[in-house]
Amino acid sequence: MIRVQSKDAKFIGSSIGGAQIVVRDATTGEILAEGLTRGSTGDTDKIMKEPRTRGKQLTDDKTAGFLARLTIEKPVFVTVDAIAPVNKKQASVRSSTQLWVIPGKNITGDGVILEIPGFVVDILSPQTHERIGAEEEIKITANVVMMCGCPVTPGGIWNSDNYDVSATITKDSGESNTIKLKADEKASTFSAKTSLTAGNYEVVVYSFDPATGNTGLDKTNIIVQ
Repeated sequence: MIRVQSKDAKFIGSSIGGAQIVVRDATTGEILAEGLTRGSTGDTDKIMKEPRTRGKQLTDDKTAGFLARLTIEKPVFVTVDAIAPVNKKQASVRSSTQLWVIPGKNITGDGVILEIPGFVVDILSPQTHERIGAEEEIKITANVVMMCGCPVTPGGIWNSDNYDVSATITKDSGESNTIKLKADEKASTFSAKTSLTAGNYEVVVYSFDPATGNTGLDKTNIIVQ
């Protein structure tokens, strides 16, 4: 059993498209198993609130995972790679580990857990290559969630009050400035307003949690004329 957990959050499963898992023979590179993690993000109370003690299982039979079935005749040292969340290319992170697998000795329960750090950040507006009038009000809006898809909200379990969500706007001439985005009423949505002089711009929206080091960002380009 292979599971992929978002750092400081829950498991990556069906609701965000899953994590791509590849199990290889570490010596030969042969792929022994591959697939996606499927299932729920897990029990919030058990994962995020209850104290953890040695031997206490963190998952149940509904928690997202990938059951790799290996056909081997002798112990094999394997490399396990996870790429997640697989459907969010600008946010996808690779995590890897290695271990011995032995014929007839199943690894079940919580199994092998790989951690994926970061945030998924999607710029909702302005749109890519959007043309905007000079000095016209520009609303920068982004969606920010944990890597498992868990919502980021003021005062919530994943408290946006503790995160720095900002936009860095850079003109093709090299001028740059950063503005802070504030949480909207809609969960996981952040926005700010600005205006710009004529030119081509790159807009980078990032999220940063100083407590855990989780980071994430998205980029777009706009034309102000």
